Amino acid sequence: MSEKLTNYLNGVFASYDGVKSVTELKADLLSDLQEKYRELQAEGKDEETAFKMTIEGIGDIEETIMEVANLSRSLERQVVTNFSASHLPKSDFAGVTAHKGQFNASALHGSNFAGADLTGSTFKSSDVSEANFDGANLTDCSLSAVNLTNASFNKSILVRTHIHVSGTEGTNFKGARLTDATISKCDLRKTSFEGCIFDGVVFDYCDLSGQNFDGQTFIGVKFDKSAVNEVSFRGATLKNVSFKAYFSLTNKYYRSIATINFDGAVMDKLTYASLKGMGANVSNVTVR
Repeated sequence: MSEKLTNYLNGVFASYDGVKSVTELKADLLSDLQEKYRELQAEGKDEETAFKMTIEGIGDIEETIMEVANLSRSLERQVVTNFSASHLPKSDFAGVTAHKGQFNASALHGSNFAGADLTGSTFKSSDVSEANFDGANLTDCSLSAVNLTNASFNKSILVRTHIHVSGTEGTNFKGARLTDATISKCDLRKTSFEGCIFDGVVFDYCDLSGQNFDGQTFIGVKFDKSAVNEVSFRGATLKNVSFKAYFSLTNKYYRSIATINFDGAVMDKLTYASLKGMGANVSNVTVR
């Protein structure tokens, strides 16, 4: 009958093989059931009755097993995705799933995150220069005070991503879609943007002087308190885009707006009127 109890538990726990805490629960439960079974037999119960009463006595064990398994897996994921204070240059993280990963104060120079799902992860005070984030999912990620020099974000998913006070010289964004993302207090003069879609993005206190946004799409984008001298939007699409000065609209800010190249751009009436009112040259713009 001990074998029958073992076979019964094997069936109940079959879906959770390999989960350490569940395996431990199974061993403890088997020991308890065997003791209960012996007690019932000692009371004069026959084998089948004792077996049935033993099994009925444990209640809805499957719900308990599921809770233990989920907790165990959650803890395992937390351990696996905490790479803070690690020395991992040129590491291979391509294609991994690391939700809410911690990559803080770490050396990750030249690491490969291509195609990885890094949703909710944080990179703080880390060196990720020359890292490859091509095709990576960076939804709800925070990159703060990190070295992104020559890092690549080609076709990356950047939804509610926050890039703050980070070095972006030579950083490349190609074919990326930035949605409700915030880029704040970054020097973007030597950052490359090509074929990107900016939807609900906020550039806050950034230096965009000389930046080339030709042919790219801007929807609901805010250039808040950012330097925009000689930025080029040739052939770009701008809808509900706003430019906000540091404090108030001064002659200096008007002069910087006048240096922006909007030749061949397509924009909505409100964006057009706002820019025209600030002295931008919108003579070669299509309004739709």
